[in-house]
Amino acid sequence: QVRLLESGGGLVQAGGSLRLSCAASGRTFSSYAMGWFRQAPGKEREFVAAISWTGGNTVYADSVKGRFTITRDNAKNTVYLQMSSLKPEDTAVYYCAADSSFGIPTMTSEYRYWGQGTQVTVSS
Repeated sequence: QVRLLESGGGLVQAGGSLRLSCAASGRTFSSYAMGWFRQAPGKEREFVAAISWTGGNTVYADSVKGRFTITRDNAKNTVYLQMSSLKPEDTAVYYCAADSSFGIPTMTSEYRYWGQGTQVTVSS
């Protein structure tokens, strides 16, 4: 069982930055691939970024590549999403997710555990 708690969301102007954190419970955090997804009003949840259990491999959605960075600190059971050059279209509820995979899942159906989400609002 893994419990996830996101934090760090808020209101920011376009061009600004935010860092989201996702704290995980459980002793096996270091063996889980971690992902970030987002869901805007009226839209389906979409993949943002993911990181392998070692932290050595990452993958990003094209829409955030070059602006967002996912990292993890296994000693702190935490995964981060550094978001820069934010755009109004980045506005959404951001969710972190965990899966006991050796790969880097990018689909919602591949993740077993989910957090409650944190709101990110980017004003123009």
